[in-house]
Amino acid sequence: MKRAAILGVGHYVPSRVVTNDDLAKLFDTSDEWIRQRTGIQERRYIEHDGIGSSDLAVPAVQAACENAGIDVKDIDAIIFATLSPDHVFPGSGCFLQDKLGIPCVPAMDIRNQCSGFLYGLKVADAWVQTGMYQRVAVVGAEVHSTGIEFADRGRDVTVLFGDGAACAIVGPTEREDRGIIDIEVHADGSGAKLLWIEAADSTQTPRMQQRMIDEGTIWPSMNGKQVFRWATDKMPEVARSVMQRNGVTNDDIKLLVPHQANMRINEFVAKKLELPADKVVHNIQKYGNTTAASIPLALSEAMAEGRCGDGDLILFAAFGSGFTWGAGLVRLGS
Repeated sequence: MKRAAILGVGHYVPSRVVTNDDLAKLFDTSDEWIRQRTGIQERRYIEHDGIGSSDLAVPAVQAACENAGIDVKDIDAIIFATLSPDHVFPGSGCFLQDKLGIPCVPAMDIRNQCSGFLYGLKVADAWVQTGMYQRVAVVGAEVHSTGIEFADRGRDVTVLFGDGAACAIVGPTEREDRGIIDIEVHADGSGAKLLWIEAADSTQTPRMQQRMIDEGTIWPSMNGKQVFRWATDKMPEVARSVMQRNGVTNDDIKLLVPHQANMRINEFVAKKLELPADKVVHNIQKYGNTTAASIPLALSEAMAEGRCGDGDLILFAAFGSGFTWGAGLVRLGS
């Protein structure tokens, strides 16, 4: 069995910056209200119609390949995590594969929402360990801005989300002291309807109806209190699990890179884990919640800023719709 490692990371965000004040012009909110509850100051939206999640993924994958010192054509598998695919079908991984110019490379979409990157990383780890693939692009990419409701009814969800993409290239390493150490993921479908989009609904004929538009079930809905409670319970629980199983202490951790859903959640999780603030990565203030892209985007920025590098031990943690959650330990370097 080969050991798998993150060979390189890269990210891309659209150029259009949307501030809290911009949103306050569209519905009843304010910069103070959003910052106090979420820590978000601004987010990025696509510049115009016609840009999908696979389009954002292209420069993110190219940047990750450059960081890994490989050519895009060296990629031999794609795992695409998204809750905002370009189309209902086929998967966005197929669109990305075509745009990257790597025909016949397998492409698999996964739908684990905010935990999607960790689920994808776990699959890539297994593929590389067994020798099935040598260069797996694990992509998280989202275009949220075209699927949120800019009205008072959708305010609590709309203020959270932004567009963006990030990628990690996973491949084998000969170094025993580097690579993906452990990833643990979970799900509990009893919470599925606490954070979801009800329509379109394939149990109905037709699956999209005018009443769904009128009732607003085509937009995301969230029970914020329940999501906060679950997230602040499950993220530290699973993080402790992977740490204890691998004999890792807080002193060993260079950085906690959590999913960027809400800065208050991440501060609460760090407090439960007894990790100091300087060991926690936050970039939600700039980008909002980019769902499956948030962890690799935060890692990519932290590496570019010199906050972590070769030999450093990184702790990942995520919680999202499904409910799904997970944590992982990775020693950077290849």
